[in-house]
Amino acid sequence: MKIGFVVNDTKTEEAAFTTTRLAHDAHNKGHEAFLIGVGDLAYDTDESVRARALHAPAGKKYKTTESYLAALRGKTGARTRVTVDDLDVLMLRNVPSDDYMKRPWAATVAAEFGRVAMRHGVIVVNDPNGLAKAASKMYFQLFPEEVRPRTLITRDRDEIKAFAKEEGRCVLKPMQGSGGASVFLIEKSDIPNLNQMIDAVSRDGYVIAQEYLPAAEEGDTRLFVMNGRPLRVKGKYAAFRRLRSGGDMRSNIHAGGKLAPAEINDTALQIAEIVLPKLVQDGMFLVGLDIVGDKLMEINVFSPGGLGSAQKFTKINFSSYVINALERKVDYMRYYGRNFDNVDMCTL
Repeated sequence: MKIGFVVNDTKTEEAAFTTTRLAHDAHNKGHEAFLIGVGDLAYDTDESVRARALHAPAGKKYKTTESYLAALRGKTGARTRVTVDDLDVLMLRNVPSDDYMKRPWAATVAAEFGRVAMRHGVIVVNDPNGLAKAASKMYFQLFPEEVRPRTLITRDRDEIKAFAKEEGRCVLKPMQGSGGASVFLIEKSDIPNLNQMIDAVSRDGYVIAQEYLPAAEEGDTRLFVMNGRPLRVKGKYAAFRRLRSGGDMRSNIHAGGKLAPAEINDTALQIAEIVLPKLVQDGMFLVGLDIVGDKLMEINVFSPGGLGSAQKFTKINFSSYVINALERKVDYMRYYGRNFDNVDMCTL
């Protein structure tokens, strides 16, 4: 099959990234894999979607993601103009929030071009219309309250203070953004001096004030969901734990968090079962659920990372099974003459 992977910028991709792992596995399986930056997409005068893309030489396998990425960018790699409409699969792996401040024009581009590519029977995952609904953290509030912390979303300073006083301990974070940026843990002692923290968070938009979950002291669990179901291979789940480092309340790896193996219990599986209908309805093929205790902290639908971390603890290359799932979707589309609803295909 021909598969394109859309990222924020091909120059900033790293060998450890999940997108690189997926492209590497697709290439080694004999598929044509293309790496495309958001700014490399184009809508041509003949009404076709095209893109400047990187791809490694066909017929050669690479032992590591490092050697594969070097080949993509090196003299043996090719930068070619590919017709996106001729691809079998277009996988949207860019993170809009990473472009929200410095490149606002890039935040929605991938989904917009993906929506056009769907007209010609390209399987676009995750579904562009579903991703448009998830453009901010407000999307999280559309899931059942059983799996969410108690939450207030506002720009009203007095409402935030009242929520913090009522909770006693809560978390403040921006509605836009990712990676633990501008996230504050508010204690009772902080309430008299809350204005400065509210100013820092509200500078770029709405503020999310959220119930603090004591189980967060133990970090969180990232569980991958594919086709609406927890990704499980040979009895092992694609999952890992992220533990806090020192006094930092954030468990994100680039915020100092540490990795650990995950044990997926009935509570985590029940959470996955509760969110399943919504994920399927919105055409979310590959998703990362961030679980704390019996609640979800976040649902990552844009570019869930960490398949390599899950592989580290389970010794299973989950990326290969993701590519296998896409292969089956391409076969289905071929059987039906590329005439199938994209939302249904995303989670079939």
